[in-house]
Amino acid sequence: MSDHSFTSNSRVAVVGLGKIGLPLAAQYASRGLTVIGADTDPAVVNTVNRGLSHVGGEPGLDDLVRDAVTAGRLRATVDTTAATRDADVIVVIVPVKVYEDGRVDFSSIDHVTAEVGRGLRPGVLVIYETTLPVGTTRNRLARELAEASGLAAGRDFAVAFSPERVYSGRVFRDLRRYPKIVGGIDAASGCAAEAFYRVALEFDAELPEPRVWVVGTVEAAEFTKLVETTYRDVNIALANQFARFADAWQIDVDEVVSAANSQPFSHVHRPGVGVGGHCIPVYPLFLLNDDRAGESQSLARMARLENDDMADYGVQRIDRALGGLAGQSVLILGYSYRENVREDYLSTTKRLVPALSERGARVLVHDPHYSAAELIERGVAPYDLTRPEPVDGIVLQALHREYRDLDFRMFPRCRVVLDGRNAIDPATVESAGLAYIGIGRGNGSNHPRLRGSL
Repeated sequence: MSDHSFTSNSRVAVVGLGKIGLPLAAQYASRGLTVIGADTDPAVVNTVNRGLSHVGGEPGLDDLVRDAVTAGRLRATVDTTAATRDADVIVVIVPVKVYEDGRVDFSSIDHVTAEVGRGLRPGVLVIYETTLPVGTTRNRLARELAEASGLAAGRDFAVAFSPERVYSGRVFRDLRRYPKIVGGIDAASGCAAEAFYRVALEFDAELPEPRVWVVGTVEAAEFTKLVETTYRDVNIALANQFARFADAWQIDVDEVVSAANSQPFSHVHRPGVGVGGHCIPVYPLFLLNDDRAGESQSLARMARLENDDMADYGVQRIDRALGGLAGQSVLILGYSYRENVREDYLSTTKRLVPALSERGARVLVHDPHYSAAELIERGVAPYDLTRPEPVDGIVLQALHREYRDLDFRMFPRCRVVLDGRNAIDPATVESAGLAYIGIGRGNGSNHPRLRGSL
């Protein structure tokens, strides 16, 4: 395989134009590269070719897509193989489905890999950015590329893995601020990926070298992403255990964590009613279901159980606060798994709703990112904030910006607010005459509306 060098004249195919793929395509085009994006959804392709973004809530993306399409540096197609034939670099970022038991459905990425392979030419670099179990890039995807192309991975084309390390809603900022981790199936593939990202990305001036961080193997790069996400999951589980202890002793865990973290070796995260999204509750399962791990990942397994149990813990607290949930109406604020995004994958609300319902509560849900019809379609009863009906309790699940200045006096009959993210100033709730309950912030038993209930 020949040495790789990349310039602003290089051609890049981005396979998968979702919430991360389209920003990546726009980023590469902003660096002068010619980019063709491939996606199976014709509506997405048509939208991009009109110079528009179908991904909302990503600062700067609309302008970058418009400018790139206008300048002729970005176009889209549903034909992945055709996009591959024109490319010097192929970046694949399509989702893999993960079931709750940790099984991975590779069907989508296998299909895309076969399509990429059919158009693969000698000398091309293929990079996977989809988070994968360790060993998948080399033992599965590189082999599929070779089978589909008739070429030899490592000899005729380069293969690397580079985990995405960005957060929806701040993709471009994160691309600039964090080192880009890469690992190849061989040294030449790793070097090729390093050379590409040095051209395709722009880093903040204060970010020290190595800005593109080449690890020793493709497996090390895959493992890096799993370590990052599992660390966060375990850390949050520890914070949740601290919160339960704080509740038992009527101590404010947020005050304690802030004090503890003033020491430079302490980095305790914040507790909450659960962990959702595509990353933190999912990728630890790649470790837990690895046959080579054995019991070495028992801590990660306990963390998963702890974090999944926090929704029920929160429900127990509001149940005690109201003296039972049977016949009570409870409003959940936030269907998305986190604030200010329209993403509900493994949202904690999906655990809160059945936990409340099983105790006899009538559950209502509001989220500014979803219409009433969309919430009904997802199996929950919508709540109209413009015409507030009486509720007995409120659970803040995601602090969308629309909730930051919420006047809790607007809710007839409500007695208690469970702050599932410890994100609200208790005084704001209590000044409205309601009791405030946080996660690990004491149980509010001195509030006159709840005295004797807890």
